[in-house]
Amino acid sequence: MPGANTLRRDILEIDGPLAPAQRMLLRGLDADAVRLFLSGASVVDWQAVAFRSYDDVDRYLRTLLLDLDDPMDARRLRYVFNEAVSYLEEHLHLTFPAELRSPGDVRDVFLWAGDQRGFRRTQVLACVVLKLMHVIHHMEVADLRHRTPISEAELIRLAHVRVTAKVRELTEAGLRVTAFYGSAKSRASVITKLLSKAETIAATVFDKMRFRIVVPTAEDLVPTISWMAREMFPFNYVVPRESHNNLVTGEDLAPFLPDETKEPQGDQPLVKPGNKNEHSGSSYRMINAVVEIPVRLPASVRNEAHLGRVVFLLTEFQVVDEATARGNEAGDNAHHQYKYRQVAGVHRRLRRGGAARRPSEG
Repeated sequence: MPGANTLRRDILEIDGPLAPAQRMLLRGLDADAVRLFLSGASVVDWQAVAFRSYDDVDRYLRTLLLDLDDPMDARRLRYVFNEAVSYLEEHLHLTFPAELRSPGDVRDVFLWAGDQRGFRRTQVLACVVLKLMHVIHHMEVADLRHRTPISEAELIRLAHVRVTAKVRELTEAGLRVTAFYGSAKSRASVITKLLSKAETIAATVFDKMRFRIVVPTAEDLVPTISWMAREMFPFNYVVPRESHNNLVTGEDLAPFLPDETKEPQGDQPLVKPGNKNEHSGSSYRMINAVVEIPVRLPASVRNEAHLGRVVFLLTEFQVVDEATARGNEAGDNAHHQYKYRQVAGVHRRLRRGGAARRPSEG
């Protein structure tokens, strides 16, 4: 399998006739996850989370690479729960009812957080606990990664294998995909991007690993994103404020929503004006989001058992339909034009100082 700087750009081409576009209704968690991916909001601002059954919870935990039939994973989940409750009791002085303080099955907390029977104290407290579990798990996964002797190149390789396998599952599930591309930035590309940004800090380069999924029509965008957020990665680890969407509007999403889910979590707009990247063409259109992809550590490098066996790798996902993809390669949207503007801006910044502006800005 190729390393970080040699991933093939063209990973998977889909041949053969395509099935008709899927018509589906997104209910509960699926609808909220799609909105989160498109808007770049944060689950910490949610007031409820729509887990309705143990199957919903188990499916979500699988995206985190947690299997409750594995005693170590079950202990990890219980540990994170206990840490969350302890923080809330000790630092925010919250008081929990006995069933929430020590549930027989931690999955019940997920179901209580999605209780639909109006405003209930248990539902609110369960939602608060899940928010803390989200933060604590992320913090400790980062700690585990720093303590573990594994290279970024190896993590990229493992994530590449996982994502590619998931895209094959996506097509086997009947979703329509015409092409799937993956790439990892070279060292030179990372340096150029850092110099073109106001913040020259390596942590701000989110697309060291990037995957692009091309679907046949605009009608395929929402079903594809829904499947990805349900099966490919944990929806709550979409990085806030790093999503950019100028393809799917609220009106585009509405036909996929039953009446009871028309109102979104929070008030984040789905479409943001302008281009996320200042060097992109003026009419460049794309859906992209940065996601923390879970990667299970090889047995040979596992340590710090209480921190689990999974780390995260920041990954950018782009989703676009064929017609838009063709438009993104024409005129000033073309990749070579983008690279020219980026490199010219870097030259200008190094010579004169100031921001790496577009060439047209003088």
